[in-house]
Amino acid sequence: MNDRLEDILADHLNVVFCGINPGKGSAALGLHFANRSNRFWRTLHLAGFTPHELRPEDGRTLLHYGCGLTTLVERPTASAGELARHEFSDAAAAFKQKMGRCAPRFIAFLGKAGYSALTGQRQVAWGWQPQAFGAAAVWVLPNPSGRNLAFNLDQLVDAYRSLQAAIAHAEPVPLLS
Repeated sequence: MNDRLEDILADHLNVVFCGINPGKGSAALGLHFANRSNRFWRTLHLAGFTPHELRPEDGRTLLHYGCGLTTLVERPTASAGELARHEFSDAAAAFKQKMGRCAPRFIAFLGKAGYSALTGQRQVAWGWQPQAFGAAAVWVLPNPSGRNLAFNLDQLVDAYRSLQAAIAHAEPVPLLS
């Protein structure tokens, strides 16, 4: 099994979606959101980020649509609940450097746990966050995992569509020459 899942990143993306950590199955396959019960790819399409539903094996084509993927903690687990609190704080500096290098317009944390651990905020609202992450606007979206029974597909799509609308209406980031 792979010990980590490769990021799908490029400079100046519209948004980087940040999962908590890879699932063991996804890491073993080397594919983001590879579990068939995960609703990430379907949600992205239905929310307007992609013109059709991508398959996990086509994940790198997400870059063509101005989107990227990463995880806060690199260690794969069967469940994010297996992560120790120190793993989030240990990962914070590397994550900040990574986001500083690729300079996305938005960072979308998939679930409250990663963002909360990264910032130390106990209470995190869904959606736009008032505190930017470097130069990037921050959103917290529901985790698309099939285990997340608190959100059905329509609710996920609505939440992700709100981010898509914010990106569409945001001022473009000037590229440095």
